[in-house]
Amino acid sequence: MSLTLVEAWTAARDRLKAAAIEGPVIDARILVEAAAGASRADILADPRRPLSDEQVAKLDELVARRLRCEPISHILGRKGFWTIMVKVTPEVLTPRPETETLVELVLRELPPERPFNLLDLGVGSGAILLAILAERPAGKGLGVDFSEDALAVARENAANLGLGGRVALLRGDWATGLGEAGFDFVVANPPYVRTADIATLSPEVRDHEPWLALDGGPDGLAVYRRLAPEILRVLKSGGQFAVEIGHDQAAAVEALFVAAGAIEVATIRDLAHRDRVVAGRRP
Repeated sequence: MSLTLVEAWTAARDRLKAAAIEGPVIDARILVEAAAGASRADILADPRRPLSDEQVAKLDELVARRLRCEPISHILGRKGFWTIMVKVTPEVLTPRPETETLVELVLRELPPERPFNLLDLGVGSGAILLAILAERPAGKGLGVDFSEDALAVARENAANLGLGGRVALLRGDWATGLGEAGFDFVVANPPYVRTADIATLSPEVRDHEPWLALDGGPDGLAVYRRLAPEILRVLKSGGQFAVEIGHDQAAAVEALFVAAGAIEVATIRDLAHRDRVVAGRRP
């Protein structure tokens, strides 16, 4: 006997809840939608619609993956971020809602009509860079990443969003080799987790996200020590920067940028009122 949409949702929810998976109600609905080719509206409007045997088997497969703590973004292969949808793979960090704090700040500082050159260091999936350019048609951007696999994902996302003509992607070691004073704005979401703390992260992050995008060294600040002078070097006179930080790193990261010569350095909090972005300007 086949399951209906609401029965499938309930069964998936109960399996996830029994395994102590966080957010079982929402995750179950998302997995049912993916397996059945349904929308949330379909589930609400036609809850007794039956699933085919193939759809039930697909749902079992997806739930089994979630029970192994595989992130929903990896299971679906995509993630919504700001106003865009990006492809996500195990080779890139899954974009998170708190990172939208950085995007919001940049958009506030860059008027829609202003031409600009934006640099995203550690571009990953391209989420930050592409979310900004999607709303600022006068801008162009360069994304740099050490991982060729990550660049392939960013390249595909840029093409899917129709932004390939305004984005360049380069394999590199942060800002090494980039010319001086070439960018109006520099953004980065570098690795900032203390090495010893990675083992304490949730299985979704610890076992499925790329460690290269997580490991910030013994104190979590290793990359910032390198980035602060490099970001100031590649910024144009008066240019701005914004970098994501760990919630307890604001004072240390601010100090690194001040020591590198930045002015107007400040920390912006996310919607959870946690320190999230350090921003400033080159004199």
